[in-house]
Amino acid sequence: MKILIAEDEKGIAGFLKQGLEEEGYDVLIADNGKIACEIALKQKPDLILLDWTMPQMTGLEACRTIRKKDTTTPILFVTAKDTVQETIEGLKAGANDYIKKPFSFEELLQRIKIHFRYKSESEELVIDKTVIVLPRHEVYQDGMEVALTQKEYDLLVYLVKNKGKVCSRQQIIEDVWNIHFDYDTGVIDVFINALRKKLQLTKEDDFIKAVRGVGYIANDT
Repeated sequence: MKILIAEDEKGIAGFLKQGLEEEGYDVLIADNGKIACEIALKQKPDLILLDWTMPQMTGLEACRTIRKKDTTTPILFVTAKDTVQETIEGLKAGANDYIKKPFSFEELLQRIKIHFRYKSESEELVIDKTVIVLPRHEVYQDGMEVALTQKEYDLLVYLVKNKGKVCSRQQIIEDVWNIHFDYDTGVIDVFINALRKKLQLTKEDDFIKAVRGVGYIANDT
């Protein structure tokens, strides 16, 4: 994981860099807001620690600039500014969190880990021309949103998360329907057919393949 530290005080930047590298993170340093924006947009770090008061461009301005092109990378303000109004300004600019100086490195580290967990939970699943936006439970095919029932959505996510792996009918009925007793797994075929129809899959671009006598597998076409 790569972290960008945007901090013009060399002592603080060095302290953070050493501590984060000891935790196994790759660290990038920017000593002013303008360079922070350039690094953020070109090198695409996984998380940004952003000071508010920096030369050339303030952290607030840098946050707004980054958010115009990058809406997902976690941005944490690390700053002495802590009034309610300043906190609101920072959050409105697109920051995900706000840590007041002076701070405990352990607290900072835990917040970073939390935001990395949130980020991983918000990732999209992509297979062929289908995109699943997990936090919003939305599915897009060729850029157009597709309306699915909850069970259709759950089945699609299950197959895509297990992409390349044959999922037996018994596994599917247990994991998606939460049924752990003898049950007619033919219901799975009904939902598979509904998914294919709603996603407008043809024989040529159908990424959901039946494995005779076993179950189904999802693969890029």
